Amino acid sequence: MSSSSSAVDLISEFAADVRAGLGHAGQKTLPSKYLYDDIGSMLFEVICLLPEYGVTRADERILRGHADEIAERMGFPAHVVELGAGTGKKTRWILGPLCRRQPTIYYPIEISPAALEICRQELASLESLTFKGFEGTYLKGMEKVGAQRPKGESLAVLFLGSTLGNFDGGEAEWFLSQVQRSMMPGDALLLGTDLVKPLAQLLPAYNDSLGITAAFNLNVLARMNRHLGANFDLSRFRHDARYNSKASRIEMHLVSEVDQSVSISHCDLVVSFRKGETIRTESCRKFKLDEALQMAKRTGFRCKAQWIDEEWPFAVSLFVAV
Repeated sequence: MSSSSSAVDLISEFAADVRAGLGHAGQKTLPSKYLYDDIGSMLFEVICLLPEYGVTRADERILRGHADEIAERMGFPAHVVELGAGTGKKTRWILGPLCRRQPTIYYPIEISPAALEICRQELASLESLTFKGFEGTYLKGMEKVGAQRPKGESLAVLFLGSTLGNFDGGEAEWFLSQVQRSMMPGDALLLGTDLVKPLAQLLPAYNDSLGITAAFNLNVLARMNRHLGANFDLSRFRHDARYNSKASRIEMHLVSEVDQSVSISHCDLVVSFRKGETIRTESCRKFKLDEALQMAKRTGFRCKAQWIDEEWPFAVSLFVAV
């Protein structure tokens, strides 16, 4: 498939998801993956540097401090898939010991082509690494990797950060089951999960003092303007982060400041908003320590090892497909 036809497919999928999320009564929603276009991905990299946002630093402390042990426990796989690679800075800690052991093929899967290019540049100096990036959604990328993977060669899937927490309800478990179906027995999954912590520590991470997270959230409206012919006035919406104690998750919303209607021409849709009505753009679930373990067990994995960061409660777990 050519890059142009792939881009058309992504726009069509975007339009379908917008119709499904905004074209009904009740809580309006958008899948969080649409926050991460080229602009959104760059803004998220800035968020990761903010003092309020401890997730990325916790993840990096674990990977940096235990890289050799993680590589060894994964069995030094020849093929490494990463779901949502970002810039590749964190991944470098894991790929380093793998590449020192043997030639390694790395398959980052990203919906942002700019992020893929930055990732490629970040990892270019690693000897014995072959870079094969895929632009698209995680599961479609996994299918493509599966079609290329030589029979009998080991594979590891990296799902770092806290992205699993972005799935609503049972979607996280369903997603893990789909990932497992693309793996072979003995393949490894390295999974990051953000853990439950005090609200005084948690809420500022999603509502920083510089307003970077607000810009990141509002960019999804600008993205609809750019790609779907929408006429959102960003000044008429504001960012809001709130905690849903029942679901144990932070929710990011875009709040309409006025009664208004927005046209989205590529979706053949006019969306009406009441003052105070919101679009929920992201859910960030916070796990108890055993919840991810039980979820993985139910979806065909067994836990081989787990590392915990105490400064910002966060877990990196190594699972093996059975």
